[in-house]
Amino acid sequence: MMNTRHFARTLLASALLALVLSTHAGDLPGKGVKVLPLQSSLAEETFQTLLVTRALTKLGYDVQPIKEVEYPLAHLAVARGDATFMANHWNPHHSEFYKSVGGDAKLSRKGVYAAGAAQGYMIDKKTADQYGITHLSQLSDPKLARLFDTNGDGKADLVGPSAGWGGEAVVNHQLAAFKLQGMVNYTQGNYPALISDTLARYQQGKPVLFYAWTPYWLSNVLRSGKDVVWLEVPFSAMPGVQAGTDTQLPNGKNYGFPVNNEYIVANKTFVEKNPAAAKLFEIMSLPIGDISEQNRRMHDGENRQQDVERHTDSWIKANQKTFDGWIETALKAAAS
Repeated sequence: MMNTRHFARTLLASALLALVLSTHAGDLPGKGVKVLPLQSSLAEETFQTLLVTRALTKLGYDVQPIKEVEYPLAHLAVARGDATFMANHWNPHHSEFYKSVGGDAKLSRKGVYAAGAAQGYMIDKKTADQYGITHLSQLSDPKLARLFDTNGDGKADLVGPSAGWGGEAVVNHQLAAFKLQGMVNYTQGNYPALISDTLARYQQGKPVLFYAWTPYWLSNVLRSGKDVVWLEVPFSAMPGVQAGTDTQLPNGKNYGFPVNNEYIVANKTFVEKNPAAAKLFEIMSLPIGDISEQNRRMHDGENRQQDVERHTDSWIKANQKTFDGWIETALKAAAS
């Protein structure tokens, strides 16, 4: 009986929301307002961005196709008003980009979209256990560094963030701070392609060394503590605006990066003129595990645009009450 009543209440709430939307379709808060969303070329960001565009469309906004722009230029475009928002701003990971284009004076960053993203350096557990490797600084030992040599120069090859990513400056800074530049090569290029090669090496039983983050499909394939392990760093060392940040975690471990939260960053003038969108950006929240799960489906072959569209719609259907609540709250903000 309780399940039946709960279903009835949910159905009624959805029906009421549909009635409100249909009744006021002509004067939805987004009517006549164009919105241009941005994301990087990382395909795994599309799911988060599409979810926001679905909600904006429900509010009547004229949402343009997502445009791919790398992080530094994306922040600049949103700050200038050339674009409306990006749903993949990581704080403090992208704090340098945020500050350089005007910060809070030009951009709006309210409400955590996804919380608790980890980053750091990882190696395969087999090599870690066999040689007792627990810290990145141990790679100053030529014998250990050679284990991760993929090109025959005697140095460890670390697959790192692509150019223009927030982690690029961090990795360069830390290799210098930890005096590892003589023994560790920062391998940089197309990260998804490089990490696919890394996975192939792992599957061949070879040692691997790479930068990783969550949420990403990799964490569902190479599992922390079972297949791979995080490496600690000798001390906290962050560049630029993050200088002085203590990256030690509550459990006492220090993997070199602070825990990050994902935000929807939007043009400040736009949110001031559009309270419905502003409220939506503030209240939307997506479990980080749901992002990793969707990314894993992409890795397993469901990676076409229509696949990601289907994933997004399936998530909305499975979380209809939450999604409808976002719309209802945003509509109230527009009416107040």
